[in-house]
Amino acid sequence: MDCYALIGHPVEHSHSPFIHAEFARQTRQALSYRAMLAPLDGFPNAVRMFRAAGGRGANVTVPFKLEAYSLATCLTERAKLAGAVNTLTFTDEAIVGDNTDGIGLVRDLAINLSCPLAARHVLLLGAGGAARGVLFPLLQTRPASLMLANRSIGRARELHAAFAPHVGQTAFAAGGFQDIGGRKFDAVINATSASLANESIPLPDSVFAPDALAYDMMYGAGDTPFMAWARKTGAARIQDGLGMLVEQAAESFALWRGMRPDSAPVLSMLRGKQQASHR
Repeated sequence: MDCYALIGHPVEHSHSPFIHAEFARQTRQALSYRAMLAPLDGFPNAVRMFRAAGGRGANVTVPFKLEAYSLATCLTERAKLAGAVNTLTFTDEAIVGDNTDGIGLVRDLAINLSCPLAARHVLLLGAGGAARGVLFPLLQTRPASLMLANRSIGRARELHAAFAPHVGQTAFAAGGFQDIGGRKFDAVINATSASLANESIPLPDSVFAPDALAYDMMYGAGDTPFMAWARKTGAARIQDGLGMLVEQAAESFALWRGMRPDSAPVLSMLRGKQQASHR
């Protein structure tokens, strides 16, 4: 039986083993998938041991995505642009590093939420690793405009400069949260760590265009502070990042097994569990 794993610290909260077990059952693939807790100073050794024991591939979560990038002996183009790796594939000759976060976000928006970004006006909040990981796939959807806003204007401008060659026809801008005033967006995507810290983001209340979507890449049992703020300030639709989690897992599964599972029933099951835990 082929073996796969999620490697991170912590990992006990992860839905990934459930997701991949459902994908395997659905596609009738004989594989195992487990969560592996790696020591904070022991990620490379954990990967090498898992590979030596017959592991075929691994997902990588916090805080090891940068280490996974360094450990990979071969990187896909989207991993190079993201500067981080969340999916490893082991061959006899190589450790192939990829990043499926961005395509997971785009597929969740376009397929699950019926919110394709082509010709839309998009606001991406944050300029850290999460934002960097999704920026190239977002630009590939060809939005009319994409504004990158961050607490540190310098970091936003650095990220803007790194991705400027990949803009195409999109009007691409970067600035601080204070530079958003007066503009309205069809989709506002939170890629900051504010929700993890249970913090709010200093945004103007007028950022949402009619029918706008507020999307938090984090997920949990209830509203994040960003989602609660969006609910009060006029967002027509509000969504967390659970669908992104399932879609990036489906992309990893497709890379490993050569077939794409149906993500919709798995996402539906997780939504049911999420709602039950919130009651």
